[in-house]
Amino acid sequence: MRCVIARYPFDLTKNGVLASMKGVTPELVTGESVTIGRRRYPVKQVGQVITRQDRRDFTGGEVIRAMTRLGFTCHARPDGADATPVRVPFPLHSASAVFGAASLDG
Repeated sequence: MRCVIARYPFDLTKNGVLASMKGVTPELVTGESVTIGRRRYPVKQVGQVITRQDRRDFTGGEVIRAMTRLGFTCHARPDGADATPVRVPFPLHSASAVFGAASLDG
């Protein structure tokens, strides 16, 4: 199937995408993702592998549109992905609190 990603036409097939992604370890999913085989990959990782282009050259929407047309399941941003980060105390802070030492925050 002919798909345009980053203004370049690609002739993609479902089997071709499966073959390209075989053996590729999925990165941590923090945004939109695609299920390929039994694994869930970030859309930008899939786009980079199948097009051999830099991730900045295409949008996630272009990859999602192409993968959907090929019959892959696409997922929206996971719950909590856009939440503000939580401050995690350093082990030294935790130990200081347990032993009653002065605060190290300033």
